[in-house]
Amino acid sequence: MPATPPQPRRTVAIILLDKVVALVTAARRVLTGREDVSRATWLAVIAALGVLVATAVSVVGVLRTPEKLTPVTLDPPPSVQQVGATPSDTPRAQARPALTSPTVPTPPPTSASSAPPTEASTRPTPTGASAEPTAAALSADFAITDNALLSYGATVTISNPGTVAAPQWTLVVTLPRESLRISGVEGAQASHDGAVWTFVPDSDTAPVPGSASIQVTFRVNGSLTGSAPEACTIDGVACAGLSD
Repeated sequence: MPATPPQPRRTVAIILLDKVVALVTAARRVLTGREDVSRATWLAVIAALGVLVATAVSVVGVLRTPEKLTPVTLDPPPSVQQVGATPSDTPRAQARPALTSPTVPTPPPTSASSAPPTEASTRPTPTGASAEPTAAALSADFAITDNALLSYGATVTISNPGTVAAPQWTLVVTLPRESLRISGVEGAQASHDGAVWTFVPDSDTAPVPGSASIQVTFRVNGSLTGSAPEACTIDGVACAGLSD
């Protein structure tokens, strides 16, 4: 038995056209079988069939040439990275600066060198107001007052030529030999280092008043000849009265 040839596949367009043709045929049979159909009814049926045929033709044309339809493409939803990231080539909108009040310029700091001198620095300091008056340099006069067999007496007069009292002084007497001794000191406190004798004031001779003088007396023991002091100074100034 010969095989039945395969039936051709009916597309949606062919099926739709068949339905339209069958519908038109059925409507014509119904209307032609009735005698009381008016002219207006015929016109309405013909218009409906025309619209139906036009629609069918349009659908068939679209189904046969689907490539003529312009596809509507929808943009894919933005991902999380696309929403948060800003494209590097897209210029950002520049933010408008906030309206602020005008800034008052701050004057530059004034250094100590450029600062104007104050009134206190320009005024001269009175001579006797802040500076303490200083005492004048003292002077001394050495003299041998009496001679004995193995000793002699000596007096040193210390004078203050200024008007300000001198609170301290130092008298230094250098004898020719260490064997010579000094005793009976009055008006000072004595100490020695070998032949060098140092005298400082006691409670009666300090200070030396201004335009006044005090005396220091002592006795040199050991020999009558060759026992005169070799040097005498008051605050480093040589005494007067020593023989050359």
